[in-house]
Amino acid sequence: MDLPRHVIPKRLAKGATAFYYNVPTKYRALKCPVSNEPLGKDFAKMIDRAKTLNDQFDEWDQARKGLPVSGGAAMPKYGTVDWLFREYKISKAYLEKVAPRSRSDYEWAMDQICDIKTKSGDRIGGRLVKTISPRAADKLYDKFLEGTGKKKLKNTQRLRTGEKLIGLCRKAWRVVHRLFPAEFDKEVPNPWTGVTLKVRTKVEKPAVTRDEVYAFAWGAVDAGYPEAAATAVICFEWLQRPENVVAGHMKWSDYRAPSAPSIIRVVHHKTGTMAPHPLEEVMPDGLVQFYAEAEEILAKLPKLGIPMILRDLGKGKSKPWIYSSLNHVVARLRKKIDGVPAHFTLDACRHGGLTELEEAELTDGQGRALSTHKTQKAYEGYAKRTAKRMLSATRKRHAHRLAEAETAQEPDAIEAPAEAGISASAF
Repeated sequence: MDLPRHVIPKRLAKGATAFYYNVPTKYRALKCPVSNEPLGKDFAKMIDRAKTLNDQFDEWDQARKGLPVSGGAAMPKYGTVDWLFREYKISKAYLEKVAPRSRSDYEWAMDQICDIKTKSGDRIGGRLVKTISPRAADKLYDKFLEGTGKKKLKNTQRLRTGEKLIGLCRKAWRVVHRLFPAEFDKEVPNPWTGVTLKVRTKVEKPAVTRDEVYAFAWGAVDAGYPEAAATAVICFEWLQRPENVVAGHMKWSDYRAPSAPSIIRVVHHKTGTMAPHPLEEVMPDGLVQFYAEAEEILAKLPKLGIPMILRDLGKGKSKPWIYSSLNHVVARLRKKIDGVPAHFTLDACRHGGLTELEEAELTDGQGRALSTHKTQKAYEGYAKRTAKRMLSATRKRHAHRLAEAETAQEPDAIEAPAEAGISASAF
């Protein structure tokens, strides 16, 4: 069996073969920064990872010998900012901690940083990491605040973007410095630590009400978009993130399954949690349905496959919706449906559901049992989401909803005039 350079096989106790990347001792004595690493038992994954590690080794070896290191986007010059971000992207800190759905945002942010031009006209990405001093970091932060690209940001600053880019630089510098300390300034290895950020006013997320959600949902059903209707209702009632709903994480098998006929299971892909929301409860005076109108909307949804939200292509074919496409549909529909505000979005539906939890005066534990937020900060500490707590929280939210509806139907009270000679305060 032909193996990549520096890869050795080892027979495990149970008979399986595992692979390890092992840098020869003579290079270790020369302070080779590429670490030994277990590569697992999967041959294909081992080949891929070994190639990455050998590329790193070759770069270091060529730089050590004073030979030119091949440049370009695929192989940036060793020791540069471009190189640093490439090393960060193949590190465990990135591959294991950054979710795949977030990586395109990280790529965009890295490009924003590396493509900034210096006064001499060269890219920051081509500069050596050692040359980025704390003063340079402060100046780059000012550049981060400036708008780039087609969107005009006249007299405005990208404060949130600036925060994100500084945070990314701080993280990438810390991760790569640990692996390649010789490529960094010994006195100030991380120039991004301590950069003073401008204070920004955090924009409050818009929230929509129950009436607005269902006005939109029924309007969307009438317009022939039951997928948009169901997504809005799922985000509001069961608090699933809209991108997770559209990505197919809400499945028909999670709704009134034979093993749990009175439950809808909501998987929160971002946090890896699952919330079993009770749909009904048998009471002495009959069956109480907690989400009757929501289930009416779901009944309008055609079953096109395993995920609930699929786009009907006709002739028995379907495909997943693209999140941005469904958002465009929502934006068009909200302009045509009465009772739907201009700030109506799928994200505002989820935020509206969270707001309703607060208005129902649920405890932090009850609210987080429904929303699956892990911290009190995220849901204004981690509470165990037991079935008892889920049911208690759902009851309380349902009772709040009934009370609100009853109050809305009551006529305004008319104060009776006080009898002559008797003041109202006497009572």
